[in-house]
Amino acid sequence: MTCIVQKYGGSSVADVDKLRKTAGLIAGLKAQNFDIAVVVSAMGKTTDELVRMARDIASKPPRREMDMLLSTGERITMSLLSMALHERGFRAVSLTGSQAGIITNDRHNDAQVIEVRPFRVQDEMAKGKVVIIGGFQGVSYKRDITTLGRGGSDTTAVALAAALDAERCEIYSDVDGVYSADPSLESQARHLPELSYPVMQEMSTAGAKVLHSHAVQFAKEKNIAIYARSAFEPGRETVIRRISPGAIIGVQAVVSEKQVERIRLHGQDAHTLFRQAAEFLEGEQVPIKEVNVTGITAAGRHSKASFVVSTQNIYGWEQIKAALKHKIGDRMDIDTDLAALSLIGEGLNRNNLTLLETLDLLAQNMIPVSGITTTSFRISLLVPSQLVEKSVQLCHTRWVADNSI
Repeated sequence: MTCIVQKYGGSSVADVDKLRKTAGLIAGLKAQNFDIAVVVSAMGKTTDELVRMARDIASKPPRREMDMLLSTGERITMSLLSMALHERGFRAVSLTGSQAGIITNDRHNDAQVIEVRPFRVQDEMAKGKVVIIGGFQGVSYKRDITTLGRGGSDTTAVALAAALDAERCEIYSDVDGVYSADPSLESQARHLPELSYPVMQEMSTAGAKVLHSHAVQFAKEKNIAIYARSAFEPGRETVIRRISPGAIIGVQAVVSEKQVERIRLHGQDAHTLFRQAAEFLEGEQVPIKEVNVTGITAAGRHSKASFVVSTQNIYGWEQIKAALKHKIGDRMDIDTDLAALSLIGEGLNRNNLTLLETLDLLAQNMIPVSGITTTSFRISLLVPSQLVEKSVQLCHTRWVADNSI
């Protein structure tokens, strides 16, 4: 029997009425004799509320305890959705990430899936049941509950799809796919009917919230097509799949991330400072987005290094930053009130024309750029956070709205 994995985000299961509607969608698919595994997020803003309560209790909550707390949100959803399916006459069973065989490393709050053992899921499917799995969570090889970071339910779904050899993985949310910019920031944002794995992965890394970058990596490795759809407004969708190199050239999307800070190291022996800071951040499980090292010599003179850190989902970031400052001293500076503006697409860096024209465009509009990073599919610029929305609109008009993709 053909297996399909579906994932429903928080907006699709935000309240009891939406849970019932989602159960109806699943029941309709099950009636067509598919094997179905459904991955769910926490209801609505449940995770945000749990984080708020934790921060009311502790300025820097222990990461292990945060995982124990946050994993409860998905458990509520999965049990209620299972009940809703039973009410419709369909047998269903809810499983936690650990019961579903999601094995991770022991990195709390941002764990990586290292293996999926879906034996329980397969056994329940063989009995004709719909299997409802709590996303965003797993169990470490130390048998601790772990969470996969914001958007981790996407990773759960794609990892399960790979392990189950599913026909496809469907990701449902409140939007009908992926757009060339955040529609709330850019009224001219275009719906993108298909994207390659590398482009979608760069979009996710740069701040787009539609899919988690780890999920896209899993899909790419296993060649699983992802269908991003709206749960309750069927019609358009975005398919993320393997696309021949060169099939789509140019800027496809403009993405931004507001809450970033840059840690700058300078002075003699900066390579030692670099190692100390990197080890400290790794110990605090702080994800580093970009690293820039310049001028490190054998003598260590006139050398510089910098990290760009996404601070949005780091619990106790101010305390971590203060401890790092105490460790490094006056050879470290921190730039705050920054945002990352990213142009995403293929062929952007075959020459410097896209970058140079973007720099000219921003300069003409009095938007300073304090850092540049490029990859094969991305150009990222650090700009003042209060000007990032204007930057998105300018770049989207120039590179997307005024050009055919």
